[in-house]
Amino acid sequence: MASKAGVASGIVQMLKEDHNKVKELFEEFESAEGRERGEIAKTAIQELEVHADLEEALIYPAIRKEIEEDDMMNEAVEEHHLVHVLIKELKKLKPNDEKFQAKFKVLGELVKHHIEEEENEMLPQAEESDIDWESLETRVMKRKEALMAKTNGRGKGSTRSSSSSRAPKKARR
Repeated sequence: MASKAGVASGIVQMLKEDHNKVKELFEEFESAEGRERGEIAKTAIQELEVHADLEEALIYPAIRKEIEEDDMMNEAVEEHHLVHVLIKELKKLKPNDEKFQAKFKVLGELVKHHIEEEENEMLPQAEESDIDWESLETRVMKRKEALMAKTNGRGKGSTRSSSSSRAPKKARR
């Protein structure tokens, strides 16, 4: 069905844009110094938290129902778990701490590996499945808008997030 494929590619495109954004942030972090590193890391963490929430709450369950790849889905969930563990640990450290820098680099390597598997294995299979892409897209975009509004309210001063400038004041669930 062409309309399903179009909507599927819309969600996949959104995910890939998010992936590219965080990969760029990890690259920027490597060449940045001082306070700028902290801001880049803060933005990357916020982007990862929103992205992971969308995948865990809505996208992965929809994909899991339609494709028979439990091992791949379980691995993706475990990679997300490790991302959350590293983020929690990073939030306890100062950005100029050597452990922070090493941990953030490991986070970047994990995320890049996860993105590669997602884009090369999971998403192509999902696009071929019978997911109700229109319904999923509606739910994903509504949740993303609410999460970005909440994140931007909490993380004042972050100007790197492209979504921050258009986050609405009224975030309903």
